[in-house]
Amino acid sequence: MEYLFLKRKKSTLRSERQKDLLFKAAERHWDEQFAGQGIVGRKVDCYIYKCILYQLEIRQVFLDATLSLKKLSELVDTNQTYLSNVVNKYFGCNLKELLNTYRVEYAKELLRSNKCSLDKVPEKSGFTSRSAFYSAFSKIAGESPKRYFLHEQRDLCAQSITNMYNHCLLYTSPSPRDSTSSRMPSSA
Repeated sequence: MEYLFLKRKKSTLRSERQKDLLFKAAERHWDEQFAGQGIVGRKVDCYIYKCILYQLEIRQVFLDATLSLKKLSELVDTNQTYLSNVVNKYFGCNLKELLNTYRVEYAKELLRSNKCSLDKVPEKSGFTSRSAFYSAFSKIAGESPKRYFLHEQRDLCAQSITNMYNHCLLYTSPSPRDSTSSRMPSSA
């Protein structure tokens, strides 16, 4: 499922409408991904799944470096065994991997937006240490945070140059009238 927190406006905080929209999207995803493929899931599993997504997507609890299975199960209002089973079965990973995926996606957004220095990104994205951040980022993104940042900056620069070049071509290219007048035979 695509990370919704990257697409929402920061000015709208945790509204009931956001929760309803997320629950509806999660229900559709549940029906397509699991029920549609014959994976038998209990109604309570679906509810826990939606609650986990709400805590991650809207409340962004993954930014809490001390978040644990126990804390998240209390937030979702279920026991640790149910929560762990839902994460393992329906997200296809353990809780640590799920949280790190969200943290890395958030870190990528911070790096793309240039909102904070590379040194501050681990703390701002919920990692307990710089080494844990670098390890998780490299595993999930396939490159180091610094290399990712440099690639993003290079791509942004290349895009700006392309846009400037296209803008200049727009103002320097001959008009259609100029090209037809040069092809007309001279009367001399």
